[in-house]
Amino acid sequence: MKKESTLVDDYISKSTDFAKPILKHLRKLVNDTCPEVEEKMKWSFPHFDYKGEMMCSMASFKQHCAFGFWKASLMKNWENIFKEAGEKAMGHLGQIKSLSDLPADKVLIGSIKEAMKLNDDGIKVKKAKPAVSKKFVVPEYILKAIRKNKKAQKTFEEFSTSHKKEYVEWITEAKTEETRDKRLEKAIEIMCEGKSRHWKYARK
Repeated sequence: MKKESTLVDDYISKSTDFAKPILKHLRKLVNDTCPEVEEKMKWSFPHFDYKGEMMCSMASFKQHCAFGFWKASLMKNWENIFKEAGEKAMGHLGQIKSLSDLPADKVLIGSIKEAMKLNDDGIKVKKAKPAVSKKFVVPEYILKAIRKNKKAQKTFEEFSTSHKKEYVEWITEAKTEETRDKRLEKAIEIMCEGKSRHWKYARK
């Protein structure tokens, strides 16, 4: 018979009194439904791994408990049972303050079996694609104006991208064309002195 983790034992024993029966019940359901599950402590709270992958987890807080599935977004019950509650708290069952806040055992068992099958089938949660940063582009009208002044052009070309952005954003964020032109004129004047947009605040 598979041994339960002593680390999870300790976690439950140190939880507040209201949380202990909730954590023990959830733990028993997971272990009874999935005898091959591995209990582990990750990020300071209990996780249940199956087939070498995370399957679900539980946690105890001062006034509530939480329970969630690693691949909840791929589960059929996600929309019907978990999503609304999960938006209000960590986990997918909302804030669990007593055993009565849990869905019926047969519902949880069905969800655990569904989570098991996802791991059995090797289905992965799709990683979010990293945000594509927009390439910094200096408007042509700004470049054209700067090129008319050799000193300003030299300064601008030697600036770091962040310093260039400071000037470009200041100019392009003007609400009127008149204000924009005045800012562009002032920017060129300051650049002729080899100064950045916020030179007054630069550390000496």
